[in-house]
Amino acid sequence: MLYATRPMITIDDIRAARPRIAPYVRQTPLERSRTLSDELGTNVYLKCELFQRTGSFKPRGAFNQLLSLTPEERAGGVVGVSGGNYAQALADAGRTLGAPTTICMPDTAPKTSVDATRAYGATVELSPTFPEVFARAAALRAAGARLLHPFDDAHQMAGAGTLGLEIHEALPQVTDVVISIGGGGLFAGVTIALEALRPDIRVWGVETDGAHAMGAALAAGRVVPFTPTSLARTLSAPYVAEDALTVMRRHADRHVVVSDREAYEAARFLLERTKLNAELAASCTLAAARRVRHRFAPDDLVVLVICGGNVSLDDWMTYARLFEHPPT
Repeated sequence: MLYATRPMITIDDIRAARPRIAPYVRQTPLERSRTLSDELGTNVYLKCELFQRTGSFKPRGAFNQLLSLTPEERAGGVVGVSGGNYAQALADAGRTLGAPTTICMPDTAPKTSVDATRAYGATVELSPTFPEVFARAAALRAAGARLLHPFDDAHQMAGAGTLGLEIHEALPQVTDVVISIGGGGLFAGVTIALEALRPDIRVWGVETDGAHAMGAALAAGRVVPFTPTSLARTLSAPYVAEDALTVMRRHADRHVVVSDREAYEAARFLLERTKLNAELAASCTLAAARRVRHRFAPDDLVVLVICGGNVSLDDWMTYARLFEHPPT
């Protein structure tokens, strides 16, 4: 399923997805942060998507994928490959819609993700390496299950794009949206939605160093395989979707790469000052906004998408050891 080729999704696809998934997903809050507005010298809002079902934006796409299948196709079972947020989202959507769901995960997947995925009702199959994970998923597809992609899929992108519709409705004069890029499904969907509604909007795409599949693709001029090394696990995609690359290339000056340390410092700030327990994959948007603060005017309306909150106490302990008490 690598490097899928298809027509680019449109605002019509995103608008069609919204009523389809509305009974199953939450409209998450958009809140102005006085603290961050004062720090960055502009008007900063937080789109709190970490309060979505299963703790991330992924249910928007997962429900749209399953609801785009026939009842017979859903009854035949679905399979996904994921080490984190998509696993939980697809498991929840499968249980809700009556689709038997199997998630193929690597042995290295966080125990909290594995446990949560099972708790949401999915069968979890663990394999030692990613090639073996994908081979098992392919075998299940050959046996009749529908293999659903975590980001490089039109229905996944259109579902994720509904987040952009919510931002525009809550803040029609929005000038900037800062959003992270893993495989690029969220970035592509939200950007397509917002640019259709506000052609002059600036959407900033953010990666962490070591999870910069988009950066690698921009440098190569095409989608390329990528081996992630960043602590931001939920950004760690093996490649970036072609749709996302097409969108990002139009505004390559809005591509920002921050370090894991910057993402950690932003996550700690969000936890302590806004009480949001954000993943590094989400807090990196604040780190990026700090990097490009000189590009914001005092009267701009800047939205940081806090796309997920599945960070555990063990994660925080790891970050503290690395960044607060580094080995000597």
